[in-house]
Amino acid sequence: MSEGRSAVAGATGEPARDPARPGLALVLILGALSAFAPLSLDMYLPGLPELGRDLGTSASAAQITLTACLAGLALGQVVAGPFSDRFGRRRPLLTGVAHYVLASVLCALAPSIAVLVPLRFLQGLAGAAGIVISRAVVRDLHSGEAAARLFSALMVVNGAAPILAPVVGGQLLHVTTWRGIFVALAGIGVVLLVAAAAGLPESLPAARRRPGGLRPIAVAFREVVADRAFVAYALAGGLVFAAMFAYIAGSPFVLQEIYGLSPQAFSAVFAVNGLGIVLASLLNGRLVSRLSLGALVRGGIAAAIAGSALLLVAVAFRGLGVVPVLVGLLIVVSTVGVVAPTTTTLALAKHGAVAGSASALLGVLQYLLGAIAAPLVGISGAHTAIPMGVAMLALSLGAAAALLIGRSPTGLARVA
Repeated sequence: MSEGRSAVAGATGEPARDPARPGLALVLILGALSAFAPLSLDMYLPGLPELGRDLGTSASAAQITLTACLAGLALGQVVAGPFSDRFGRRRPLLTGVAHYVLASVLCALAPSIAVLVPLRFLQGLAGAAGIVISRAVVRDLHSGEAAARLFSALMVVNGAAPILAPVVGGQLLHVTTWRGIFVALAGIGVVLLVAAAAGLPESLPAARRRPGGLRPIAVAFREVVADRAFVAYALAGGLVFAAMFAYIAGSPFVLQEIYGLSPQAFSAVFAVNGLGIVLASLLNGRLVSRLSLGALVRGGIAAAIAGSALLLVAVAFRGLGVVPVLVGLLIVVSTVGVVAPTTTTLALAKHGAVAGSASALLGVLQYLLGAIAAPLVGISGAHTAIPMGVAMLALSLGAAAALLIGRSPTGLARVA
């Protein structure tokens, strides 16, 4: 399979579509809906140590709340994606966002870590609808370069969430506890529910929906999994996502407990890394018409390997100080702005007819890998950063391996 522009435009199984550029309101709504993951994970990160102390639990147990939310974000896409192929995009989306609001309120009232963990799973399960259906809507509207540009635009909006969420979370901790952060998440959910209900048109007409029960869903999943290129690109993108989730889970303890940053300083660092995603996404949107999508993927993964290697060296030799740690994290996190839109476009290229199901499988892989990676960074306690550095480097190298295997004639797919 070619990674060039003609491949993704012409191998979709349907005529390539490039309708008029969507309006700013639609981009903002889709971008915000796709940001349920960073909103749900990043806003309460500055309060994660306080959460552990308040509920009388360990750092590793507190990080399990991240794992639970990630698992919900992954598995929820398996439900919402196929349902959106059958019932259209709007109904499953609005249902999911409404349940997200309810779950966020219940998280704020959780009396113990044993109650909070399953509630965080339910919160992720509901929020997954926004993530998977926003990707499916993009695929309904566009293919090829146009899809890559729109995914990059969504990443710009999405990247604003890691900038704003921890800053807002850190400032909220001046006037409330970690529980108030979940109340704020419920409020954001209400805003997105209203915006989606008022401003998001149905992008999947009834004639293109897939009728039936579980059998057509299973057939759609088999069709997608049988596409070896999909598997290769999904793995590569998912492993880079997992490296970012390792950073999300480990950085509150590494930067605050080991390097002594305040919650407000930590939130500022987190915002800078989110800005890195935004800038990388803007750059990617400009480069898609000049370079092949495959070249962009390979360049992004190479940068992730370099940044995570720098990070591991910096945390292994603490005498180097916090600056190389911050630089390494910035490089790795920023690469998501390049790798995510390009691998998503390439993975979904041939699956316009089952965009919801394909998007669901893509998201499941990303978030399950993230859910596995998140608790590993705290495996040695809150006083060492070595596991975070090792995990991020191993995941970045794994992404490169997925592409290398995919390029082999006997590997997963011919992706180059």
